Amino acid sequence: MVDLSVLNSPPQKLCAIDASTNSLAFAIFDGKSLEAMGKINFSGRTAYAKAADACNKIKDFFVLFEIEAVVIEQAIHLNSPKTMSDLSIIQGAIVGGIAISQKTYFVSVPPITWQTYIGNGKLSHEEKGLVRKSDLSKSESWYKNKEREFRKQKTINFVNTYYDKTVSDNDVADAVGIGHYAVHNSNKLFSMI
Repeated sequence: MVDLSVLNSPPQKLCAIDASTNSLAFAIFDGKSLEAMGKINFSGRTAYAKAADACNKIKDFFVLFEIEAVVIEQAIHLNSPKTMSDLSIIQGAIVGGIAISQKTYFVSVPPITWQTYIGNGKLSHEEKGLVRKSDLSKSESWYKNKEREFRKQKTINFVNTYYDKTVSDNDVADAVGIGHYAVHNSNKLFSMI
């Protein structure tokens, strides 16, 4: 790991990560310029097999780039303890793979922080009404899922408009959103480490 005491200014080149139990979506920024984005899928039948695959793929991926810092979306409490455990295992493997590949440092950002920054905070009463208006006979969990999809689409729309892209994958769009927040708030974000 990098000796953080020598950090004089925020990093120029960073990689933003949106990790799940099955993949890693990434966005690489040089300054405020979006240089690359994409997704790396993990294979394996168990969380441990996926973690091993993730570590190897991430290590090889980060050898190709000279990334100074990694910004990863903070894992939040999930209703499923198994999913939370699996995500923790995968995120640990990702951090390990990056650390093996080069000297870099990490920060995390809560989902609501970057989402609010790009104008995609909690849905307004009116937005929730639009989602529920589409079909009044569904369950509460159906509406929550539709609200989640609505917010994912708002992030995709932001990325496609702001960066003039044609992203359709919501995980990749999230990685770009995380990176967008990071590069526009780097002094604050990186002064906390």
